[in-house]
Amino acid sequence: FISKASKRNDHFVGSLKEMIHSGNISNAVAMCRNMNTPESAMIEQGITRIGQPVQEIRTAMDKSGANEITKLEKNLNVLNIIGRIAPMFGFIGTILGVIVIFYDISLAKTVEIDIISKGLYQKMVNSAGGLVVGVFAFICYHWLNARIDKLAHRMEDTQIKFLDMLNEPAK
Repeated sequence: FISKASKRNDHFVGSLKEMIHSGNISNAVAMCRNMNTPESAMIEQGITRIGQPVQEIRTAMDKSGANEITKLEKNLNVLNIIGRIAPMFGFIGTILGVIVIFYDISLAKTVEIDIISKGLYQKMVNSAGGLVVGVFAFICYHWLNARIDKLAHRMEDTQIKFLDMLNEPAK
């Protein structure tokens, strides 16, 4: 979803400039809809308000951009929660492994490696599992968040280029 949203068209604003300055607003709106990216959805809000004060265009684009970024961030919290909770589940498994160790010792009434090895195994597998899942989720969360931040900055740059283009005289 984020990869699709991040597809880039370096000629986007230039193509829009030609259409807008030639008065072909409907084609500019259609181009934005066909691209179907957060960037184009934001620009579409600006195009549909051409003729209004620049501040109103900017406000509409800001709101649209924020809405598009929110859509991209929608499920990121799941990764964040997994990254935070998985080590706790590993710790719970560790505690259960220790309980098994003490239970087995109480039954055998002796401390020998073969008696405690089952509990130690359970303890170590759970600790490692919780940490691996947590670290992986944490890395994915921050990597995806960085991609969304990069897209948000690009959207801001595109918005500035679009607003500057509106102020340029038609050729």
